[in-house]
Amino acid sequence: MANKESSEAAKKIAKAEKDKTANKPKKNKKNIFKVIARFFKDLKGEVKKITWPGAKDVLKGTAITIACIAVIGIAVFLVDFGLTNGIDALRTVAENRTTTTTEASTTTTTTTTAATSTTTTAAAE
Repeated sequence: MANKESSEAAKKIAKAEKDKTANKPKKNKKNIFKVIARFFKDLKGEVKKITWPGAKDVLKGTAITIACIAVIGIAVFLVDFGLTNGIDALRTVAENRTTTTTEASTTTTTTTTAATSTTTTAAAE
């Protein structure tokens, strides 16, 4: 029985809503100035609802923001500093290795030339 009553009540509500929408005259054109005036009127009402933070809350939020920026800035600085020094160290190692290889080649050539001259001089005597 309760289901039957609730379904009848739902039908009545649906019919009432349908009648409300059917009785309203349809406006195709709206006055743009009225729309703008309505917007600003609603805006004024919404601005009144805003709860603005107090001075302590603003200072607290500002301090937290500055602290977070400082921590992130220090972290970025450390990562940048570490990567820069790491790349410079790799570059130095690569240059030393190239220089060592060139010096070894020069030393080998000089040693070979000296050994050949000594052999040639000893053979000539």
